Amino acid sequence: MTETRDFDFDTIIVGAGPAGLCAGMYAGRGLLKAVILESKIPGGELLNTEKIEDYPGFESILGRDLAERMANHAKKFGAIIRQATVDGIRRQPDGSFLVTTIEGDTYRAPTVILTAGGTPTRLEVPGEVEYAGFGVSYCAVCDGAFFRGHTIAVVGGGDAAVEEADYLTRYAAKVYLIHRRGELRASKLLQERLFENPKIEIVWNKKVVEVQGREQAGMKECTGLRLHDTLTGAESTLPVTGCFIFVGFRPNSDLIKEHFEHDAAGYVVTDDRMMTSIPGLFAAGDLRVQLTRQVTTAVGDATTAAIAVEKYLAERRSKKSA
Repeated sequence: MTETRDFDFDTIIVGAGPAGLCAGMYAGRGLLKAVILESKIPGGELLNTEKIEDYPGFESILGRDLAERMANHAKKFGAIIRQATVDGIRRQPDGSFLVTTIEGDTYRAPTVILTAGGTPTRLEVPGEVEYAGFGVSYCAVCDGAFFRGHTIAVVGGGDAAVEEADYLTRYAAKVYLIHRRGELRASKLLQERLFENPKIEIVWNKKVVEVQGREQAGMKECTGLRLHDTLTGAESTLPVTGCFIFVGFRPNSDLIKEHFEHDAAGYVVTDDRMMTSIPGLFAAGDLRVQLTRQVTTAVGDATTAAIAVEKYLAERRSKKSA
């Protein structure tokens, strides 16, 4: 039986990555009663990143340590973190929201901050999960600096893969771009830049079927990729110490169960207060339309969203009392 949990929350924050935890902290500082719903351990993509070296104030910090600090900071100011898998956000006729979970609970609040991020498309091959954070990455800006002087591979053929391959040459000695077809899907301008870069070699008509590696002294490291030729069926091994995968990213915006403004890829469009086209529903972090997606941009979005929620609730109360 579905249980409606109405604890007089001022806002429900969906997702406990950097954006969600920051939103919870700021909501608490604003004396708002906030609950953060997260299906896993708080931290989001921070938990899939070995080291963070581009977050102000920390020259180097483990992703899991930064996640723990953010969660503790949010809880210090009163945010409640609950393990729950959200499956729907629905606005009610009175303007409030019902947030349902697969566990059968329903949470109610006048506002929601959606910070559920997105999911990088994985290759689903042996070794990919095992070496994630130990050579396998889905973010060039986050992890590129760890591969200074290395020989690495980028998997994909779209704009993201081509842009990131070019970006990674500022660190790596050599970058292989592996694409399963004989031509790229990226824009012509990006392709021209790629072809002119002497550090990049394109590996055509190949798909990765295994990430190879080893473990020494308790440390894992990527050593190469096993490739399958999509034309001949032949297999080969490409020695690399890093593999950056850019074959797609799906924003978790499908949790919104009514029409909302979004771009062609499903990223949520917001105004400068982080409010979506649905009044009272705010969005922050990776699922929002923006130029780049970093920890710093996620917490910036969340700061704005939480403060905007405070102002939105004050305006709502003022209208009701008028």
